[in-house]
Amino acid sequence: MYIEIETTPNPATLKFLAGKPLLAVGETLDVPNVEIAEQQSPLCASLFKINNVEAVFIGYDFISVRKSENISWDMLKPQVLGMLMERLLDGTPIKNNDTTQENQSIIENYDKADEEIVVQIKELLDERVRPAVAADGGDIIFHGFDKGIVYLAMQGACAGCPSSTATLKMGIENMLRHYIPDVREVRPIE
Repeated sequence: MYIEIETTPNPATLKFLAGKPLLAVGETLDVPNVEIAEQQSPLCASLFKINNVEAVFIGYDFISVRKSENISWDMLKPQVLGMLMERLLDGTPIKNNDTTQENQSIIENYDKADEEIVVQIKELLDERVRPAVAADGGDIIFHGFDKGIVYLAMQGACAGCPSSTATLKMGIENMLRHYIPDVREVRPIE
């Protein structure tokens, strides 16, 4: 098995390309801590056994791993790569059967009168933004729309990335405002 490794815009996160599908198209699994890993993903629980692994995000065919600041990737990368190869080869489940993105407490908040605007926002995010963000090892999730403000959450390599604010403000906000005049601003949520 060959796992390709890519850097991401977030220096604390590396993207490990498995070379095979891990989840269904469009499905993601955001695992920000060991407690959630133990509940939702045997693969991620294994990764959290490695000291200094802080978060794991799984996309269609990749796994993004965020490390703590007190260790270099030169020291941690071989451990993560070894664990991934071992677990992917031995058939360790990626996720528990009842784990889906929908049951990870994503609650969308918007007025039903804004349904048409929200549909447009989601379509633009799905078609134009999510593929680019996935290429960087992350994902972006719609959380709400209120009085012209779009609320989004960054996941994976994008969470905590130094350039995520610029991505939200300069990229996503400008694009949404261009196509949807009702959008005034984009704000991140944690």
